Amino acid sequence: MPASLNEIKTKIASTKKTSQITGAMQMVSAAKLQKSESHAKNYQIYASKVRQVTVDLIAHDKGPSKNPMLLKRPLIKKKGYLVITSDRGLVGGYNANILKSVMSELMKEKDEESFSVMALGGMGADFFKARGIKVAYELRNLSDQPSFDEVRHIVSEAVDLYQAEEFDELYVCYNHHVNSLVSQVRMEKMLPISFDTVEETPSKAETLFEYEPDRDNILNQLLPQYAESMIYGSIVDAKTAEHAAGMAAMRTATDNAHNVINDLTIQYNRARQAAITQEITEIVAGAAAL
Repeated sequence: MPASLNEIKTKIASTKKTSQITGAMQMVSAAKLQKSESHAKNYQIYASKVRQVTVDLIAHDKGPSKNPMLLKRPLIKKKGYLVITSDRGLVGGYNANILKSVMSELMKEKDEESFSVMALGGMGADFFKARGIKVAYELRNLSDQPSFDEVRHIVSEAVDLYQAEEFDELYVCYNHHVNSLVSQVRMEKMLPISFDTVEETPSKAETLFEYEPDRDNILNQLLPQYAESMIYGSIVDAKTAEHAAGMAAMRTATDNAHNVINDLTIQYNRARQAAITQEITEIVAGAAAL
């Protein structure tokens, strides 16, 4: 049965209100994305300096390093996964993509004793709990541009658990921000810090730094900070991708709402034309009867 004119008008009005909401949310996400990209860019200045010093220390270390954060353990009995998601939905496939990839990795493990999951974001924590997977540590309700103080505990916890040999490898799983339309799922091994991920520096770089006390003592202090900076950088990157996904999802929702409004408007005009035609027919028929 065709919908009445009043029903169509009600649907058009409600859809317009929805499009106004999604349009506003798109603008908010765009503003958050701009701030997050600026925050990520500024953080890279600090991260590059820490990396420069660390690379110089590792690349010019005399002989094999004895630091446990650089040594690959002979037997990998347990892996740690730090999974970064959002605290809420309305971000398109942002959470689904990363959680699907993580679950694919966890299914390869023998049992739950062979991995440990830490969740940054409510969507990930609730996802794992709903499937009976124990979450060793969780952190919710991050700000739109999280400071290091906000995530210090979970970042330090991940590094401390590795140093305490609670797990033998640490993977950070997140969405890498490419641009406002594209993000890539990444599962990066953060610990142990590998020589394979460190570029060789020219020999003259060794003269750029003078160290006091010796390099081993500095490495003992620097490597945990370096690992923490890499993890925090992933969090900032993931948050930027989240804002981009939210903006794209709201733009798509707004466009869909406009399409629905156009279709309903056409339907309304056709129904109104049919009603007018019916009235004219009845009037003509009544006049003819007289």
